[in-house]
Amino acid sequence: MYLKGAHKEDRAAAWCRGRTHTTTECFAFTLPPSYPENSGVEESTGEVRTTTVDRRAKTGAREKEIEMASDKELVQQNKQVVLKEYVAAGFPKESHFGVTTAAINLKVPDGSNAVAFKNLFLSCDPYMRSRLSPPVHRDGADETDPEFSPFRIGAPISGLGVSKVVDSGHPDYKKGDLVWGGTAWEEYSIIENPKGLFKIPDPSVPLSYYTGILGMPGMTAYFGFYDICAPKKGEYVFVSAASGAVGQLVGQFAKLAGCYVVGSAGTNEKVELLKNKFGFDEAFNYKEVDDLDAALKRCFPEGIDIYFENVGGKTLDAVLLNMRVHGRISACGMISQYNLEQPEGVHNLMTIVYKRVRIEGFVVTDYFPRYAEFLGKMLPWIKEGKIVYVEDFAEGLENGPAALLGLFSGRNVGKQVVAVARQ
Repeated sequence: MYLKGAHKEDRAAAWCRGRTHTTTECFAFTLPPSYPENSGVEESTGEVRTTTVDRRAKTGAREKEIEMASDKELVQQNKQVVLKEYVAAGFPKESHFGVTTAAINLKVPDGSNAVAFKNLFLSCDPYMRSRLSPPVHRDGADETDPEFSPFRIGAPISGLGVSKVVDSGHPDYKKGDLVWGGTAWEEYSIIENPKGLFKIPDPSVPLSYYTGILGMPGMTAYFGFYDICAPKKGEYVFVSAASGAVGQLVGQFAKLAGCYVVGSAGTNEKVELLKNKFGFDEAFNYKEVDDLDAALKRCFPEGIDIYFENVGGKTLDAVLLNMRVHGRISACGMISQYNLEQPEGVHNLMTIVYKRVRIEGFVVTDYFPRYAEFLGKMLPWIKEGKIVYVEDFAEGLENGPAALLGLFSGRNVGKQVVAVARQ
């Protein structure tokens, strides 16, 4: 609206009447688009300058530019590991996964409880195999345990990891906070209403430790051994998959408790690690043993008081024959069975009866409320050198699928970690 020749107050009022839906003050308007920047308005009595209006217009536009630039700076390319197809039976392959990239805006909406994270380290864990399987439906119902529900096709897989807050609308999290807990396998994640995350209280130890010794595997070893097995000094302890994320800790806990401990592993390198690094009294390569029962009898001539079960199948069957009266078995996992189309049966179950053996399974999330208690023990042991830990790193998210699948062939040595970003 340009009113040439009109009095300047009339022109301003007329323009304001046309803009009352966006402004409540007539002189706080923005110039029409047809006006060149810093222009005046011609009239027969002279030139009327609109420098005040122009300055306000430029200030508002500049603020908008800064806001848009700020938002643009928070848009990142986000690499993700997605599941392409389910694995009904057998060993997963890298072809079951895909690596994709999509843009993500890390600026969380104002007023929301969302938190944006940069993922630093991701944990590879055997339980994730069950989540690669298709949903189990019977009579129209999904019978899958919700804690181990299948991943979704085309979506990022998820697990546990260490992350850093890059933006937050949640009162409990601020930029720069370090946490561990559930996250997707991607470089950046936005969690709408974060729950079940643990703030990292001591960053003086390696942050990757919170995927292992100070995270879920550490809690699994600690509570699975001390709470379920209730060890006594002088007892005989056997640990299968002993060089893994959990087993290496159980063996060291057994030594701290004054027990005699033997571990099994799948390579001679790992056997040496158990004896020379972790302090196991004895260890053997189960792949070089023809008779597991005989091997256990050589290691435990008086029998086994405590078995920390990570393998299942033939190993469990042989252990049952060697359990002592009132022995305890902590059933943590059975990795030898995860990729079988037909799981192996166990034949020596009557041993449980006449030797009064107690077998107890557990899920570590039941112990998450006791995390502070766990840290109170573990952090001093680490800093005093009473507990050591071995990690196996895969560098880069794109190498995550191969690292995860390596768990099922025993390729990893120690805790398998995917390093997405080192801060």
